[in-house]
Amino acid sequence: MVLADGWLTARNAKTAHGVIKYGRGRIAAVVDREHAGRSLIDVLPQLGRDAPIVPDVQQGLAYEPTSLLLGVATPGGWIPDHWRAWVVTAIEHGLEIANGLHVFLNEDPELVRLARRHGAQLWDVRDPPADIALFSGRTLALPKRVVLTVGSDCAVGKMTATLELASAGHAEGYSTQFVPTGQTGILIAGWGIAVDRVISDFVAGASERLACETHPSTDVVMVEGQGSLWHPAYSAVTLGLLHGACPDVMVLCHKAGRDAIEEPPYTKLPPLAEMVATYEQMASTLRPSKVACIAVNCGEGVDRERELRSIEDETGLVAGDVFAGDAPRLWKAVASALPPRRGHHHA
Repeated sequence: MVLADGWLTARNAKTAHGVIKYGRGRIAAVVDREHAGRSLIDVLPQLGRDAPIVPDVQQGLAYEPTSLLLGVATPGGWIPDHWRAWVVTAIEHGLEIANGLHVFLNEDPELVRLARRHGAQLWDVRDPPADIALFSGRTLALPKRVVLTVGSDCAVGKMTATLELASAGHAEGYSTQFVPTGQTGILIAGWGIAVDRVISDFVAGASERLACETHPSTDVVMVEGQGSLWHPAYSAVTLGLLHGACPDVMVLCHKAGRDAIEEPPYTKLPPLAEMVATYEQMASTLRPSKVACIAVNCGEGVDRERELRSIEDETGLVAGDVFAGDAPRLWKAVASALPPRRGHHHA
């Protein structure tokens, strides 16, 4: 059961949207009073999944959920009072609570006591492990090839691009694995570390650990990028991921038409060709890495073909929109940029 009350169609609900679209579990019901009584497929057809929309958790229980997802990034990460009452109801019915907010349920003594009494799990998705080590360079010795998505800004589609490219690679016979570094990706894949909650000195170590924890049979590790070097609030996380993952190949993700970051101080973005050169230079601290292609999120009202052609002309790289089915074309560019396997490799 997905709790997205008041924000179902807003960007704040991108965790809910990502889990609905890419999650493997059944979506029992969605809680949203504004659209209650309607069908999810009618309200958000682009997610490709259906479920009843109900006004509260109590009514959602009729659809036999096993967990409740808090699927909205509320301003400041707080839990609205009426949500708390719904979380209590869900715990009393033994549901696991999957919490993507910055406020941790396991730090709330009342909810912890209640969960113990009813045998319910509280999963604070953003809570990082306590034993993350400093970066050591282990990633450099991995026989697996590493691909990292990087961005011109936040919220440009890095997670979606990573998931779609991993899927396109798999379809071409590569053993790809998606590596989640944010709460939505973790909820989809069931593992990972939310690097935005890791102490800054350990972000590269977290990134290295994730790359090294991938399945032994994985051939191409697809690391989900975060933030942007041009977003001053999140650039530290971007660089920590870049150095920790030691990518062989990068994919630059960009929102069509965006020439400044979306939030204060509205930093002006350089041309894409300059961004490509900057990311390649930053990655080269550890090993040569090329941006293989540009994943462009065209969105509504954009002449897609014209936009992609213009970006290809400017950068000399393949450009495509994974939201419009271009992942296979972009994967070809990634595959041709991959270096040969290093050392011994388990097929």
